[in-house]
Amino acid sequence: MHKPIITLLILGVFLTSLMSDVMALDIWVAKSGDDANEGSKSSPLATVHMALRKARELRRIQDPSIAEGINIMVGDGVYRFFEPLRIRPEDAGTAESPTTIMAAPSASPVFSGGVPVLGWQRAEALPDGLPEAGKEHLWVADVPVVGGQEVGFRQLWIDGEKAKRATNLYEGALDRILSVDSARQEMWVPTPEWDFKNLDQLEFVIHQWWAIANLRVKSVDVQGDKTKLTFHQPESQIEFQHPWPAPFIDAKKEYNGNSAFYWQGAAELLNQPGEWYHDKRDGKVYYWPKAGENMETATAIVPFLETIVLVDGTADLPVKHVRFEGIGFEHATWMRPSHRGHVPLQAGWYILEAYKLKQPGTPDKASLENQAWTGRQPAGVAVNYAQHIRFERCRFEHMAATGLDLVEGVSDSEVIGNVFRDIGGTGIQGGFFGGPDFESHLPYHPQDQRELVHHLTIANNYITNVTNEDWGCVGISIGAAHDVNIAHNEVSDVNYSGICVGWFWTKTITVTKNNRIHANRIHNFAKQMYDVGGVYTLSAQPNTEISENAIYDLQDAPYAHMPHHHQYIYFDEGSSYIRAINNWTERDKFFSNSPGPGNKWENNGPDVDPAIKEKAGLEEAYRDIK
Repeated sequence: MHKPIITLLILGVFLTSLMSDVMALDIWVAKSGDDANEGSKSSPLATVHMALRKARELRRIQDPSIAEGINIMVGDGVYRFFEPLRIRPEDAGTAESPTTIMAAPSASPVFSGGVPVLGWQRAEALPDGLPEAGKEHLWVADVPVVGGQEVGFRQLWIDGEKAKRATNLYEGALDRILSVDSARQEMWVPTPEWDFKNLDQLEFVIHQWWAIANLRVKSVDVQGDKTKLTFHQPESQIEFQHPWPAPFIDAKKEYNGNSAFYWQGAAELLNQPGEWYHDKRDGKVYYWPKAGENMETATAIVPFLETIVLVDGTADLPVKHVRFEGIGFEHATWMRPSHRGHVPLQAGWYILEAYKLKQPGTPDKASLENQAWTGRQPAGVAVNYAQHIRFERCRFEHMAATGLDLVEGVSDSEVIGNVFRDIGGTGIQGGFFGGPDFESHLPYHPQDQRELVHHLTIANNYITNVTNEDWGCVGISIGAAHDVNIAHNEVSDVNYSGICVGWFWTKTITVTKNNRIHANRIHNFAKQMYDVGGVYTLSAQPNTEISENAIYDLQDAPYAHMPHHHQYIYFDEGSSYIRAINNWTERDKFFSNSPGPGNKWENNGPDVDPAIKEKAGLEEAYRDIK
């Protein structure tokens, strides 16, 4: 053999060896694994928690095997979590050595915060107050026990479909409240056709302009064809003291009537297939199966965790360079409405305290009369103080509140090509919205700039059937944040607005700027609420652009007192320095409410080039996610 050939062979072997040395390290997880295993493909671990610990230890000792990164390869199946997967600063990767939690080839793993409901049998003993219609149809099972305690829950999924908590909410008209006595914290309603038997779980859900409120019923006083209601604290005081949004009384009969309402939660409301009731006193769950459902073989799940995955850095030690690819996040709960009620200010932000100022005005806004401090709904996946985080081709499904929340100090991160479906609240949320220690109408100027959410890409996500419990939530919601690019998403089947950017109701310039809402497809929105925009903005947002979106199928909310107060693009209070350019809408229906200066409207409406409509929404590479 000639020397040049030998030299080439030796060089090839050296290069092959070098390439093998710099490949990312794979840690394997499988349902058939064992956490005592080494984590190889042939000897996988059983839990993602242990795989993350193994990765953390390799980073701690700076093992040379991870120079090109760590891939946690998760096999097919449902992985039930009893604690959130918490990703800490010690788990951070680098640009050269990221950590990726990903589906193994051909696998569709699910990280679930739920627990199964087992042992269904035909019900013989029945809950008090059950309507005659359901007595021959009910199945019953014991409520699951986790950690020695029965699970509390507000959702039940049967074979992947959300069942309906016992209610009188059906197609058609809802009853309307009769009157409100704020001083006595009483509300009068038409007396229902059913008898009150189970006040311990009865909830009164009222439509309030652009939000709903969940009020736990404390007492009922039936007086012929009308009934007086009182509610538990703290929601009673919040409901009757907060000025916006409050119950609406159409005293002059100029609109669509007083505020509508419905009931849920009590056994006496279980009168239709597909409904369930949780008997807390006896630890049982009752269900009336729909046609074709077999409870002997059905998979029934109730949610247990509020948060399934938490990326949890700090301002000094952010989590960096962590990715999720091809993971399903499912079954997250939110129990506050059952324990303390739920009275939102807007977009699902629940009020902790609110009242009307006797003397209106703040240094920033002379007409301000509404004071409110709020709480943030939990998210199935939450991110705090993190950089270079990426979610791609993941699935966020069957959640009670928010799907994914980029809460605080998140930057240079991407949410690309994911599915958000069957979400009780908002699909994707990010940024600052006030809170328990910051009044919601004050302009936001943090002393520590590391708090800010900025430089995000939210693109090519399919967001559908969200806001299906809290009707006042939205598809994508961004508060105080800057340089957020929201592009080529499809948002459909939402009860309030499609995409919302901004907060604080002020013309004062804050940190919100340079945001872009571009080429999104938004349709079938405003299904239940009013004061709505396909794209909705609040407050000053210098150099923010809304361009080349396709917005259509604007619905007439049946229960809103002003069902036609909705629009394709809505510049609400203080919206300033925003450009709306080349947006295709099926009609000319736009609105501005007390906007600030510097806004630009150009070429929006049904006469925009149809090619813009065709290009909006998911790009070709991601259309398969639907």
